[in-house]
Amino acid sequence: MNQESVVYGYIKSPNSLMNSQTINCHAINRKALISLPTLDSNAFLSRDIFSVPSLVSYDDSLPSSIIHFGNTYNGIEYEWGHWVEKFESLLQQMYWDFVVVHLETELSGVHTFTWDSGAADHVPGKAPLNIRCEWQHELNIQKRRA
Repeated sequence: MNQESVVYGYIKSPNSLMNSQTINCHAINRKALISLPTLDSNAFLSRDIFSVPSLVSYDDSLPSSIIHFGNTYNGIEYEWGHWVEKFESLLQQMYWDFVVVHLETELSGVHTFTWDSGAADHVPGKAPLNIRCEWQHELNIQKRRA
């Protein structure tokens, strides 16, 4: 039985860095994303599902940038712990301020996971990562007729 699941979200880069630090931050984040396997390797995460930031089009008038991602999976909720483990391994290699992941499943609704760096931006290698989950589930409730 196919149970299509959709995973999508974004990684928000730090906005408290100076211009030269921001370019370095983008280069390190880009390197982490490019090092991921290709989509055809059956990996949970691949470089093909991420918008890899460009270094040349960086606009220093913007306070931060967004790396967005998305993919469909067959029943990923059954292996969600492994997906999160791989994703957090990627986050450990990157600079970021805030991360949001949405998991939409046919059987158990929508789950929203967030990682917040707190007062200081996350830098590569910094631990631990703090995750929070919110669950939304719509039930098909039939109205009773009087």
